[in-house]
Amino acid sequence: MVALDINEHRLSSGAWLSKLKGATGPLVGLLVLCVFLSVSTDTFLSVRNGLNILDQITVLGIMAVGMTFVILIGGIDLSVGSALALAMMVMGWTANVAGLPLPVGIAFALIASAISGLIVGLLVTQFKVPAFIATLAMMSAARGVANMITDGQQIVGFPDWFMMLAIDRHFGVMTATVFLMLAVVLAAWLFLHFRSEGRMLYAVGGNAEVARLAGINVPLVTIGVYVMSAVLAGLAGVVLAARLDSVQPSSGLGYELDTIAAVVIGGTSLSGGAGGIGGTLIGVLIIGVLRNGLNLLNVSPFLQQVIIGIVIVLAVGAETIRRRRA
Repeated sequence: MVALDINEHRLSSGAWLSKLKGATGPLVGLLVLCVFLSVSTDTFLSVRNGLNILDQITVLGIMAVGMTFVILIGGIDLSVGSALALAMMVMGWTANVAGLPLPVGIAFALIASAISGLIVGLLVTQFKVPAFIATLAMMSAARGVANMITDGQQIVGFPDWFMMLAIDRHFGVMTATVFLMLAVVLAAWLFLHFRSEGRMLYAVGGNAEVARLAGINVPLVTIGVYVMSAVLAGLAGVVLAARLDSVQPSSGLGYELDTIAAVVIGGTSLSGGAGGIGGTLIGVLIIGVLRNGLNLLNVSPFLQQVIIGIVIVLAVGAETIRRRRA
């Protein structure tokens, strides 16, 4: 009986280790980075700085959840930065120019971003356009529409309650935007682990043809994933607008690269079928902590880009070596 309990405990531990395997490397890297910055700077290891890091990663964290879904099915989405800008401009124009209530503007913003994702999904599934090309085209088109809405001009000034979402710390700890990011992360984690639809993403990413033969509607799953990625990018745009108290069509430039980097650093395979939200959250934290620490160390922004590029290469290289040995 005791031996049986021990074996069950070992199996349970093995199952947990299996779930954590892809994220253990990034987690160790995050801990090492935190230790190094704690020794190198006087202000890194403080509650205030920790809360600042959380505030700074809200936009990236929300977008990275959608990108995780896309990469899990073996896709890529280069249009998330433009979808973010499009949503911001639609929200700003609807609320500040058309004069509709801001919640209505937010709803229209999410609808606009969803439409951009739907178009991408249809291009990929119905017209067999490679995801790289389809999202590259949408990156340009959505950015163009965002500029056309106000002829390239920014819109400034929103209700005080909206701006306070990114400023007021509830219970003296976290802002509403941070709570929103954590809620999105938790919902995505639960979806992937406890819903059959979430497991479909892994099946499609592992082998789309096998998934089709198993009865999974691969085109519908693909369209849904790109729509969700765009909607989350739009939601991130709303959060960014609250932080900046303004919207401008140039927002989100380069965000697609940071988003992909966070997902890849977190251990999600670019070939699809492996990875998860936990690793993505760690990847987002690595980028946030790294940028925060480099700023505290007064490192040049240009050198920061080089360092983050090296981190991405090392993360991908380590993941490739791990999979070959597995």
